[in-house]
Amino acid sequence: MDVYKINGDKRLQGTIKVNGAKNSAVALIPASILANSPVTIEGLPEILDVTTLKALLEEIGGEVQFSDGHMVIDPRGMVDMPLPNGNVKKLRASYYMMGAMLGRFKKAVIGLPGGCHLGPRPIDQHIKGFEALGAKVTNEHGAIYLRADELVGAKIYLDVSSVGATINIMLAAVKAKGRTVIENAAKEPEIIDVATLLTNMGAKIKGAGTNVIRIDGVEELHGTNHTIIPDRIEAGTFMIMAAAIGDGIIIDNVIPLHVEAVTAKLREMGVKIIEEEERIIIPKVEKLQAVDVKTLVYPGFPTDLQQPFTVLLTQSQGSSVVTDTIYSARFKHIDEIARMGANGKVEGRTAIINGSTKLEAATVTATDLRAGAALVIAGLLAKGETEIHDIYHIERGYSSLVSKLRALGADIRRESLPSEQENIATNR
Repeated sequence: MDVYKINGDKRLQGTIKVNGAKNSAVALIPASILANSPVTIEGLPEILDVTTLKALLEEIGGEVQFSDGHMVIDPRGMVDMPLPNGNVKKLRASYYMMGAMLGRFKKAVIGLPGGCHLGPRPIDQHIKGFEALGAKVTNEHGAIYLRADELVGAKIYLDVSSVGATINIMLAAVKAKGRTVIENAAKEPEIIDVATLLTNMGAKIKGAGTNVIRIDGVEELHGTNHTIIPDRIEAGTFMIMAAAIGDGIIIDNVIPLHVEAVTAKLREMGVKIIEEEERIIIPKVEKLQAVDVKTLVYPGFPTDLQQPFTVLLTQSQGSSVVTDTIYSARFKHIDEIARMGANGKVEGRTAIINGSTKLEAATVTATDLRAGAALVIAGLLAKGETEIHDIYHIERGYSSLVSKLRALGADIRRESLPSEQENIATNR
């Protein structure tokens, strides 16, 4: 088992570059299934989720080349092979294979998706959309079966403004007959990114980024070249880190508009933020004020940054209340940072953080991707050597994190634990 070891309490300084958006990548790659010729995607993050999706495309007959963030996908040899288990179980976003394969083949068999365990995250809105388009959807032996004689455009109202459902319905609808209208659609930048790729492939989509998306189906989609947007969650993570322990950090490859909610909260805490066209500069922060935070759908404060932000709040003066309206189970990191001296408690969908506290090194476990990012920031703040377990969660979403942080002056390394230590850690 591999771990991160961090000797913390060292100020960081320099420039750190943001990768392409994970939450775009996991939808853009399956979207290539819909094309009749090669698709090239530039700027992909080199993370586990991307390599897992590469393997899934290869399983169904695609030819995929990937290096240095550059992926070329030839979908011409793909077939409607069932994907009931295996790589599908490794990431939640494997559900995008449903919409893409349904759109191309009019059928699909996909295992129930895996990924981080963040409480109930049903795919009922995805299924509602597929059924509205004419598909029959059944759950058989732990896999979702989708079958359609043909797909026909429909008006679909999402009961929940779901990013996943919005994108998945788009993927299925672009080759359906007639017009599809998605109402109460999610507005995240990643949806615009996917719509841009599909439009460049020949799809007819209007309204992406608003709450009503209109799609006129076409018979064929062709290959194209596409450059992914920067990862707003990674950018936000680095902004929080810079506020926590930076002596002047430049965050490069950012779209400032995409992180406005984070910027607003940091400024409320007393953080100076300088925005330029494609980068953000955060000077050293002298004092942090406590603030209350509530996660909301975009453009509100992102649930994906709630956990890293909670760590920052341990360094602020006073008590803060953090409410997560999106995922009720996204407070597992509170127990872990409590091992490091944080003063916090969870009450339902809310965490109360009392600052400021000096964090001390401890052995902790990443329970999910963003909890892992929170523990990295906590380790950078803490005095002594922090050991983070289950780092595979972190590496699902952050590429080259160790080398990036070391370039800023962090004392962090990735190590393999001997089996005896691994057993002790597992049983603690």
